Amino acid sequence: MKLGFRSKIYLGFFSLLLIQGLVIFLWVSQVMKDSMLEEIKNRGVSIGVSLSARMVEPMLAMDFLRMKVLVDETVQLDNGIFYTFVLDEKGNPLIHTFKHGFPVELKTANTVQDGQKGSMQLLDTGDQLIFDYAVPVIINDNRLGTLRLGLFQTQAEKMVNKIMFTTIVTIIFAILMAGIVGTLLLKPVTKSIKKLHDSSEQALRGDLDVRTAPMLKKNCWDIMQCSQKECPAYENQCHRCWYMAGTLCTSCVEGEYAKRIDSCQQCQVYKQCSGDEIQSLAESFDAMTLSLKGNLSDLKTAESILNEQKALLQTILDAIPDFISLQDNEGCYVSVNRAFCEMLNKNKEEIIGKANGDLFSKTLAEMFNKEDKSILETRIPLVKENRVPGLKGLKWLHVVKIPVLETKNYVKGLVCSGRDITKLKAVQEQLTQSQKMESVGRLAAGVAHEINTPLGIILGYAQLLLEDVEKDGQMYEDVATIAKQTKLCSKIVVDLLNFSRSSQKNITKFNINEAIKEVLSMVEHTFSLNHVIVKHEYDKNPLLMQGDKEKLKQVFINLLNNAFDAIKENGSIFINSGFGKTQSEIKISISDTGCGISKDNIKKIFEPFYTTKGPDQGTGLGLSVTFGIIKEHNGTINVYSPPLSGKKEGNGTQFIVVLPTGLNMKKGELNG
Repeated sequence: MKLGFRSKIYLGFFSLLLIQGLVIFLWVSQVMKDSMLEEIKNRGVSIGVSLSARMVEPMLAMDFLRMKVLVDETVQLDNGIFYTFVLDEKGNPLIHTFKHGFPVELKTANTVQDGQKGSMQLLDTGDQLIFDYAVPVIINDNRLGTLRLGLFQTQAEKMVNKIMFTTIVTIIFAILMAGIVGTLLLKPVTKSIKKLHDSSEQALRGDLDVRTAPMLKKNCWDIMQCSQKECPAYENQCHRCWYMAGTLCTSCVEGEYAKRIDSCQQCQVYKQCSGDEIQSLAESFDAMTLSLKGNLSDLKTAESILNEQKALLQTILDAIPDFISLQDNEGCYVSVNRAFCEMLNKNKEEIIGKANGDLFSKTLAEMFNKEDKSILETRIPLVKENRVPGLKGLKWLHVVKIPVLETKNYVKGLVCSGRDITKLKAVQEQLTQSQKMESVGRLAAGVAHEINTPLGIILGYAQLLLEDVEKDGQMYEDVATIAKQTKLCSKIVVDLLNFSRSSQKNITKFNINEAIKEVLSMVEHTFSLNHVIVKHEYDKNPLLMQGDKEKLKQVFINLLNNAFDAIKENGSIFINSGFGKTQSEIKISISDTGCGISKDNIKKIFEPFYTTKGPDQGTGLGLSVTFGIIKEHNGTINVYSPPLSGKKEGNGTQFIVVLPTGLNMKKGELNG
C-alpha cells in the first residue's frame, strides 16, 4: 500500500529526527569511549610509573618481602587492578599477586623496549578484557627489570554505558518533543493539501464546480459596501474577485488576471482576504476550474461546429468520382474519400495512419515516396499518368499532387487527386490501332501488288538457274544467295501484313548470338562494298532465350540497315551482346558512326510511316515493325544519339535492345 502525502511528511520528519539522534548518539559514544580509554591509559601509566620508582630500592637489595608488600598494597588500594608482578632484567618473574600461580603466558604478552617509557596492550583472558601496562624499572640508565600492571576494562565500560544511557534518553525525549511540535504545525498544511487533492480528482471526473478555498469572514461586497448585483463577483462565495474577469468595481483594471493582479494587490479586499501560500493555491485552483469550465463550453461548441463541417466535407468528397487523399509531411494518410478506398479495396480505417509502404507494392511505394519527398521539398505540384495494378488488371490513373502550405515557409502535407483513365486509354489505343491498321492495310495491298509479283519472277528465275549451274561452283552459291534473299524479301512483305493483324508465331529456344551471326553473314558483304566495317563483341556464354527467332532476326536486319543508311560509306558498326542487369534478360547494343538523329526526330522514329530518308528510299515502317516485334517479346528498345558509351567516330546513334530470356515460357506463348 502506498503512503499518503501526510504519512510521507510525518515519516520524513521523524526519519530526519531519528537520523539526527542516531548521528549524535554515535558521535557522543565514540567521544566517550575515546575519552575513557585515554583516562584508563593515563591512570595505568601513572600507577605503573609510581610503583616502578618505588621498586628500585627493594630490587637493588633483592628484598622480595618488601616488593611483595608494595604490589599487594597496590592491588588492594584499587579494585580496578587485576594483577601486578615484577620481572627481572632477563624476563623472569620476581614477585606477583596471583593466588594460583603465575601464568607463564603473561611474560611475553606485553614487552617494553629500552628507551620506551611504557607499553599498553589489551589482553583477552577468555573471561574478560584486561589493559596490561609494562613499565621499565630503571636507575641511572640501568634497567633492573620490568613492572607489569593489569587493569580491568569492566569499570570503564560501566561508566561509558551509564553516559550512553543518559544520552539515549535525552535524544528520545528531544525527538518526541520535536515530533509533537511538528505534528501540530503540519496538520493544517496536510489537511489543506488533502482537500486540494480531493478537489482535483473531482475536477478530473468532470465536476468543475468544486470549492477548495476556505470561506472568508468578509466578502468583497461587504468590504466595499457594493450593491451592484450584476457584477459577476457579487454574492459569489466560491471564487475570489481578483481572479474574475468583468468585475464592476471602479478600482479594478479591465482584462484577465495577468493584467489586473498588480492593481488588485493594492485593493482593501485583497489585503484583508488574501492568505498564505496554501490558501492562495486553493483560490488559484478554484479560479482555474472556473476558467476551464468556460473554455470547455466554448470548445464543445466549436467541436460540434467542426464535426458538422467535417461530415459535410466528407460527404462532398465521397460524392466525387475522383479519388482524393490527404497526407501529412511524414507521408502518413490523414484523410481519404470513398473512391480512394474502393481503388485500394480497403475501408477507411485500414488506410488512415498508414504510409505508402503499407498500402502499395514495394516498387510503387518507393516511386510514390520519391515523388512525395520532391513535392514537399520543392513545393512544385506534380501532374502525371500512373500505371498501377488493380483488381481487374492494370489501370491508368491521371494523378495531380499539390503541396499544402500551412504558412509561407512550412509545408503541412500534400493533397493527391486522381482519375481512372483506363477506359480513355483503351479508346485511344483502339483509335491509334485502327488508324494504323487502316494505313498499313492500304500500304500492304499496294506492296503485295507491286513487290510480290517481281519477287516471284526473281525467285522463279533464280530457281531455274540453280537447276542449270553446277552445284559445286561459285555461281551456284551466288544464285542460291539471290534465291534466299528473295525469299527473305517475301517474308518482309508478310511481316508488313502482320503489322496490322495477328499472325502465327513460331516460338523456339535459340542462342541470340547465333541469330546475330546469321544476320551478319547476309549483310557484311554488302556493307563492305561501301567500306562499312561491322565489329562485334559477344558474351562468352551462350545467350539462350525463348522467342520467335525469325522475327528477332528481322529486328537486327532493320537496325543494321538503318545504321548502314546513316553511315552511307566509310564507317563502322559496333554490335555488343551480353546479359542485362540480371541473368534473366539479354542486352544487345548496335551503334554506328553515322550522322546521328536530332532530339526532335528521336521522339518520332518509332511512329509508323515516319522517315527522314528521301523519296523512294524508305517507307518509315522498319523501326515500327522492330518496335512491335520487341514489344511482342516483352522487351524494350531505347535510342541514344550520340551513343552512351564507347569510343565512336562522329555523332552516331546507339540502339539498346533488352529482351527477357523467357526460358520458363511454354511453346506458343508470346504477348500479342
